[in-house]
Amino acid sequence: MGLAILIFVTVLLISDAVSIKSHAYVSKTADLPCPFTKAQNISLSELVVFWQDQQKLVLYEHYLGTEKLDSVHAKYLGRTSFDRDNWTLRLHNVQIKDMGSYDCFIQKKPPTGTIILQQTLTELSVTANYSEPEIKLVQNVTRNSGMNLTCMSKQGHPKPTKMYFLITNSTNEYGDDMQISQDNVTELFSASISLSLPFPDGVRSLTVVCVLETESMKISSKSYNLTLPESQPVQKYWLETGASITVLLVVLLLIILVVKIYHKKQDRPSRPSNTTHTLERDSHADRESINLEELEPQIASAKPNAE
Repeated sequence: MGLAILIFVTVLLISDAVSIKSHAYVSKTADLPCPFTKAQNISLSELVVFWQDQQKLVLYEHYLGTEKLDSVHAKYLGRTSFDRDNWTLRLHNVQIKDMGSYDCFIQKKPPTGTIILQQTLTELSVTANYSEPEIKLVQNVTRNSGMNLTCMSKQGHPKPTKMYFLITNSTNEYGDDMQISQDNVTELFSASISLSLPFPDGVRSLTVVCVLETESMKISSKSYNLTLPESQPVQKYWLETGASITVLLVVLLLIILVVKIYHKKQDRPSRPSNTTHTLERDSHADRESINLEELEPQIASAKPNAE
């Protein structure tokens, strides 16, 4: 009869089990509460208090006023501390793999057996803050090339649901398909998107923001300013280049002209040689004249002899 009553009381108490939700960030500390309503009437030295995870692995055990480590699983050794005042177990250096449900049992151990006084279920969720989305310029912005950007955010949890660009004075969300990767060890996610759009007509500058969203958070990048390069420096460059080319062409033309003039002078006969030739020609003519006069008497005297 007494055993039947004990079983009935145990079932009744467990049916009133408390359920609590707890949240922690990666690498921080999680609280696993186990508030005991009858703590004022019972000493901790009379109780057995322990926590176990969803795989029934023991995190911590306080046995009749003393910590008992024999039954604690190796993965939790050195990672817990018990707050006796608040009846809370603190789990340190939380990782994504620690996410799940934990049970706390408070038992009384009379000489006749064990009575479960209270069971508390804690659902632990774990979050990792993503790095601030970072925008990078893939190609210099020009009117022809447009905007070519990428955005990345790393090491976060839970899995992202959306990632996009917002542009000045526009409510539209821009960006190609989001790429998601997950680290096999840490189970953290990274996400990235890209943007390729023509620069709006009539606009010289605009601001772009990258936004990452999950079910529980939204994080934005710093504003990224895009400005088309000034046209004046480009015109000045071409003017200077054109002037340099013009000067070079003029110099080349002058050189060619000087060379042609020089060659013409080399091909033309010199004046001294022309004068000598003329004098020789005149001298020859005089010699011919003198020879004819000398021959006339001889010709005249030769005629009678001929008769």
